[in-house]
Amino acid sequence: MFDISFADKISRAYTRSCKALCHELDIPQTAFDILMFLANHPEYKSARDIVEIRRIKANLVSINVDRLVQEGLLVRCEVAHDRRKVELKLTEKAAPIVEKGRAVQAQFIDTLLQGIDEPTLAAFRAALMQMEKNIAQIDG
Repeated sequence: MFDISFADKISRAYTRSCKALCHELDIPQTAFDILMFLANHPEYKSARDIVEIRRIKANLVSINVDRLVQEGLLVRCEVAHDRRKVELKLTEKAAPIVEKGRAVQAQFIDTLLQGIDEPTLAAFRAALMQMEKNIAQIDG
Protein backbone atom coordinates (compact mmCIF):
# COMPACT_ATOMS: atom_id res chain seq x y z
CA MET A 1 0.00 0.00 0.00
CA PHE A 2 1.14 3.54 -0.69
CA ASP A 3 2.23 5.82 2.08
CA ILE A 4 0.00 8.88 1.79
CA SER A 5 2.95 11.09 2.68
CA PHE A 6 4.63 10.19 -0.63
CA ALA A 7 2.94 13.09 -2.47
CA ASP A 8 4.07 15.45 0.28
CA LYS A 9 7.63 14.14 0.00
CA ILE A 10 7.62 14.79 -3.76
CA SER A 11 6.24 18.28 -3.19
CA ARG A 12 8.91 19.14 -0.62
CA ALA A 13 11.68 17.71 -2.81
CA TYR A 14 10.43 19.73 -5.78
CA THR A 15 10.36 22.90 -3.69
CA ARG A 16 13.96 22.24 -2.59
CA SER A 17 15.02 21.64 -6.19
CA CYS A 18 13.57 25.03 -7.21
CA LYS A 19 15.04 26.94 -4.27
CA ALA A 20 18.39 27.76 -5.91
CA LEU A 21 16.70 29.07 -9.06
CA CYS A 22 14.25 31.17 -7.05
CA HIS A 23 17.18 32.61 -5.12
CA GLU A 24 19.12 33.29 -8.34
CA LEU A 25 16.09 35.03 -9.87
CA ASP A 26 15.21 36.82 -6.62
CA ILE A 27 11.65 35.55 -6.87
CA PRO A 28 9.55 33.95 -4.12
CA GLN A 29 8.70 30.27 -4.55
CA THR A 30 4.99 31.06 -4.77
CA ALA A 31 5.56 33.60 -7.56
CA PHE A 32 7.71 31.05 -9.40
CA ASP A 33 5.01 28.40 -8.96
CA ILE A 34 2.41 30.80 -10.40
CA LEU A 35 4.56 31.56 -13.45
CA MET A 36 5.27 27.90 -14.09
CA PHE A 37 1.63 26.91 -13.59
CA LEU A 38 0.46 29.48 -16.13
CA ALA A 39 3.26 28.56 -18.56
CA ASN A 40 2.68 24.81 -18.33
CA HIS A 41 -1.14 24.99 -18.33
CA PRO A 42 -2.26 27.69 -20.78
CA GLU A 43 -5.87 26.55 -20.44
CA TYR A 44 -5.87 28.18 -16.98
CA LYS A 45 -5.76 31.94 -17.08
CA SER A 46 -7.04 33.45 -13.85
CA ALA A 47 -6.00 33.93 -10.26
CA ARG A 48 -9.06 31.91 -9.32
CA ASP A 49 -7.75 28.99 -11.40
CA ILE A 50 -4.47 29.15 -9.49
CA VAL A 51 -6.29 29.12 -6.16
CA GLU A 52 -8.58 26.25 -7.14
CA ILE A 53 -6.15 24.05 -9.06
CA ARG A 54 -2.88 24.68 -7.23
CA ARG A 55 -4.57 25.14 -3.85
CA ILE A 56 -2.53 28.25 -3.06
CA LYS A 57 -4.27 30.59 -0.64
CA ALA A 58 -6.06 33.47 -2.35
CA ASN A 59 -4.16 36.17 -0.46
CA LEU A 60 -0.80 34.62 -1.46
CA VAL A 61 -1.91 34.43 -5.08
CA SER A 62 -3.03 38.06 -4.97
CA ILE A 63 0.21 39.31 -3.42
CA ASN A 64 2.40 37.34 -5.82
CA VAL A 65 0.37 38.16 -8.92
CA ASP A 66 0.65 41.85 -7.98
CA ARG A 67 4.42 41.44 -7.66
CA LEU A 68 4.69 39.61 -10.99
CA VAL A 69 2.65 42.32 -12.70
CA GLN A 70 4.79 45.07 -11.14
CA GLU A 71 7.95 43.29 -12.31
CA GLY A 72 6.56 43.03 -15.83
CA LEU A 73 6.38 39.22 -15.86
CA LEU A 74 2.57 39.07 -16.05
CA VAL A 75 -0.11 41.34 -17.43
CA ARG A 76 -3.77 41.48 -16.51
CA CYS A 77 -6.10 41.50 -19.49
CA GLU A 78 -9.81 42.23 -19.32
CA VAL A 79 -12.04 39.56 -20.80
CA ALA A 80 -14.23 40.85 -23.61
CA HIS A 81 -17.88 41.18 -22.64
CA ASP A 82 -17.20 40.58 -18.91
CA ARG A 83 -15.57 43.42 -17.00
CA ARG A 84 -15.46 41.31 -13.83
CA LYS A 85 -13.11 38.72 -15.33
CA VAL A 86 -9.39 39.25 -15.74
CA GLU A 87 -6.98 36.90 -17.47
CA LEU A 88 -3.33 36.64 -16.59
CA LYS A 89 -0.83 36.42 -19.41
CA LEU A 90 2.90 35.85 -19.32
CA THR A 91 5.04 38.53 -20.90
CA GLU A 92 8.14 38.06 -23.03
CA LYS A 93 10.15 39.08 -19.96
CA ALA A 94 8.92 35.88 -18.26
CA ALA A 95 10.21 33.62 -21.06
CA PRO A 96 13.77 33.17 -19.68
CA ILE A 97 12.38 32.33 -16.23
CA VAL A 98 9.99 29.79 -17.72
CA GLU A 99 12.82 28.27 -19.76
CA LYS A 100 15.02 27.92 -16.67
CA GLY A 101 12.05 26.62 -14.68
CA ARG A 102 11.29 23.97 -17.25
CA ALA A 103 14.93 22.87 -17.16
CA VAL A 104 14.71 22.51 -13.37
CA GLN A 105 11.46 20.59 -13.73
CA ALA A 106 12.98 18.25 -16.33
CA GLN A 107 16.03 17.64 -14.12
CA PHE A 108 13.72 16.95 -11.16
CA ILE A 109 11.77 14.35 -13.15
CA ASP A 110 14.99 12.78 -14.44
CA THR A 111 16.27 12.53 -10.88
CA LEU A 112 13.00 11.01 -9.64
CA LEU A 113 13.07 8.36 -12.35
CA GLN A 114 16.78 7.59 -12.06
CA GLY A 115 17.51 3.88 -11.76
CA ILE A 116 14.10 2.78 -13.05
CA ASP A 117 14.32 0.48 -16.08
CA GLU A 118 12.13 1.00 -19.14
CA PRO A 119 9.63 -1.85 -18.50
CA THR A 120 9.05 -0.62 -14.95
CA LEU A 121 8.73 2.95 -16.19
CA ALA A 122 6.18 1.85 -18.83
CA ALA A 123 4.17 0.04 -16.16
CA PHE A 124 4.37 3.12 -13.93
CA ARG A 125 3.07 5.37 -16.74
CA ALA A 126 0.22 2.94 -17.40
CA ALA A 127 -0.64 2.90 -13.70
CA LEU A 128 -0.66 6.72 -13.61
CA MET A 129 -3.00 6.83 -16.62
CA GLN A 130 -5.35 4.41 -14.91
CA MET A 131 -5.24 6.43 -11.70
CA GLU A 132 -6.15 9.56 -13.70
CA LYS A 133 -9.19 7.72 -15.10
CA ASN A 134 -10.14 6.59 -11.58
CA ILE A 135 -9.81 10.14 -10.26
CA ALA A 136 -12.02 11.41 -13.10
CA GLN A 137 -14.69 8.89 -12.06
CA ILE A 138 -14.45 10.00 -8.43
CA ASP A 139 -14.68 13.68 -9.41
CA GLY A 140 -17.72 12.91 -11.58
